[in-house]
Amino acid sequence: MKIKNLDFTDSQAMMNALRETTEFIRGKTKKRPEIAMVLGSGLGDYALQLNNPDVISYEDIPNFPQPTVSGHSGKLFIGEMAGKCIIIMQGRNHYYEGYDTQTITFPIRVFKMLGVRSLILTNACGAVNKHFSPGDLMIIENHLAHFCPPPLRGAHLEELGPRFTDMSKPYDPEYIALAKKCADELGIKVQKGVYGYWPGPTYETAAEVHAYHALGADVVGMSTVAEDMVAVNCGIKVLGISCVTNMTCIHTNGVTSHAEVIQVINSVADKLILLLNSIVERIV
Repeated sequence: MKIKNLDFTDSQAMMNALRETTEFIRGKTKKRPEIAMVLGSGLGDYALQLNNPDVISYEDIPNFPQPTVSGHSGKLFIGEMAGKCIIIMQGRNHYYEGYDTQTITFPIRVFKMLGVRSLILTNACGAVNKHFSPGDLMIIENHLAHFCPPPLRGAHLEELGPRFTDMSKPYDPEYIALAKKCADELGIKVQKGVYGYWPGPTYETAAEVHAYHALGADVVGMSTVAEDMVAVNCGIKVLGISCVTNMTCIHTNGVTSHAEVIQVINSVADKLILLLNSIVERIV
């Protein structure tokens, strides 16, 4: 499949593309989503929790980037749960696939135009913090975006958000507290911490992991940050949940593999589903 990046140098062209995509999705469903989710590697089965969903393949949606990584099926689910309408990306796109961050975050802008007010981002990541373990869930409190090409670079879309975006609270404090409360009530152990972005597709060297540790990262992964930046710019409240799939190389002599990542995610899928369901029931 040929990777195609969108042209973000022309604001009018971008708004036209966003309107085209939004109207296409509205033409495929009568549902009007208020909550959106982006499901990370191996987490796509959560979309099957929705009641009576309308399902649209990314390849059918105009201007939508197509995932190329195993564990990311590339389908959009729009359905009901706990009396709320949710739109779910079953799989996401990544910078390492060849997409720029503006194209990766195009769906987030579409969500805004569809009326979404809340966004839940999930991902797989490696532990920098030695006190974390594979299988842990971490509520993201903040992130390090040093290596993330800025997704808001280029044409400014005044209709969707300001030119300059305050990022002092990239993940909504009320949602962080809600997620922790839900986890505690379910008896699910969760960590809280800082997510460090890494562009990939190589895993980090020991020197790079040590640098992330010095900067304050608890985990490191290859997604989420750009999506969060655009959501905050659009006025969407964000909750981020990471699944720790491996210890980074400073903690182990083993070799990290994508197969290992998927295996660990499969082992914790049930508790993540329980946690997400509880959050969705209460999220405002």
